[in-house]
Amino acid sequence: MGWLRDGKFTKQTNEIGKVVIVTGANTGIGKETVRELARRGATVYMACRDMEKSEKARREIVEETKNENIFTKHLDLSSLDSIRKFVEEFKTEQDQLHILINNAGVMRGPRRLTKDGFEMQIGVNHMGHFLLTNLLLDNLKAAHSSRIVVVSSGVHCFGKIKTTDLNSEKSYSEGGAYSQSKLANILFTRELAKRLEGTRVTVNALHPGAVNTELGRNWSAGRVLWPILSPFMKSPEGGAQTTLYAALDPQLELVSGLYFGDCKPMNVSKAAKDDKTGKWLWEESEKWTGLA
Repeated sequence: MGWLRDGKFTKQTNEIGKVVIVTGANTGIGKETVRELARRGATVYMACRDMEKSEKARREIVEETKNENIFTKHLDLSSLDSIRKFVEEFKTEQDQLHILINNAGVMRGPRRLTKDGFEMQIGVNHMGHFLLTNLLLDNLKAAHSSRIVVVSSGVHCFGKIKTTDLNSEKSYSEGGAYSQSKLANILFTRELAKRLEGTRVTVNALHPGAVNTELGRNWSAGRVLWPILSPFMKSPEGGAQTTLYAALDPQLELVSGLYFGDCKPMNVSKAAKDDKTGKWLWEESEKWTGLA
């Protein structure tokens, strides 16, 4: 699970002229990712649900890095309408997208539904990013070379895609639904990598490690466990390192369909290599999001 290891991305890169979208960018790993991208000169769109927090984080980063090309845009991944509106607005401002970082996520908590009736964890962590990524593929292909980075988790190893109950209507476990959504991230990455062969658009997934962020705020046991576990966790800055590695390392320009942890390739679970289930999930996701 990556509790105590702490890989670091130390290569210097120049990202001036690169356009980047980071979802869930106002706190935790997302915010630290934006901070480092801003330092390297990128134009960054912070795609967030809470505009007040997002604007506060944007101002802080601009002040610190002196990079004015940091923008906030409203994006609620629990709403297909919001995702479509975000993409529509982005396309009026930018023709190309060099890096898409699917970072936002929800973890555990009681069963809740998105605006479109999806169980919240599969809805936000997988379906929302599935639609967002597909709608932005033209912009990614328009860039000379571009990357999609999917933040998954080591808990995908405990996940199972419930082909007869993907929406957890028959039974629900907060941990099980979270693990399923993180497994879905990797199956999506592998299937998309196949579909993008020859396009110079790559997609890779990653495990950031156990990171002390707000992600566990809905986890009922988290109030008790978080204070105990937090001293052993990575800082948000530490947690952002593998994201930065996947997004920026020059050696990964044509590498696609892999899973990283601590800035190096890692193995995935047997379920994550099940291409048949990956294809089924893709087709199901197209139906759910209205792409089919």
